[in-house]
This record gives sequence, structure tokens and C-alpha cells, in this order.
Amino acid sequence: MVGGMKRRTPPRELACNPETWPEADLADPGAAAVQDIARDLAAAMSARSLSLRAVAEASGVNRQAIADLLAGRSWPDVATVARLGTALGAPLFPRTVGKERNR
Repeated sequence: MVGGMKRRTPPRELACNPETWPEADLADPGAAAVQDIARDLAAAMSARSLSLRAVAEASGVNRQAIADLLAGRSWPDVATVARLGTALGAPLFPRTVGKERNR
């Protein structure tokens, strides 16, 4: 599997306390990147008062896939993140990954 064995575990489950997602402390850089994407996606949706259904229709991404990304239950692929970012007119790719993120 691409990404190794850690991709069998959802990103939120790699947090010290999964219940604090998407603000959890994460040592895994991949999970931290997904957390950044989820946080930015949620902020963009909130700023535009968009529902999951509206974002799904605008992006062509399945509504459940968006919900799973927001909840940290999935590892989104690049195409999914690109489609969501384009539909929202918001950059979703993290600039850096790890404890020292540029926000």
C-alpha cells in the first residue's frame, strides 16, 4: 500500500488524543498534513456558509468523502484535495508539515 502501514490507521487515530481532532498533537507528518487540510477545509466552508452537500456538488467529491476528511477518518488523495480547493477557491495544501507549521 502506498504510504506504508500507517495508512491503515485513520489520521485522527495517530493523535495522542483522537478526540481533539482537528487540533490534536500529531507526530506523524502525514497525519499532520491531513489535519491541516481538514482544518482549512472546515474554515473555508464555514466562511462561505457551505454545507457538505453544497461542497460535494461544487467539487464533484462525494459528500461522505468530505465528511470523512473533516473527521480525520480518511487519507485524501491529491485529486480530492485539488478539487475541493478549486471549488472553494481556497488553498488546502499545507505549506509545511510538522510541529512548526506556517499558518
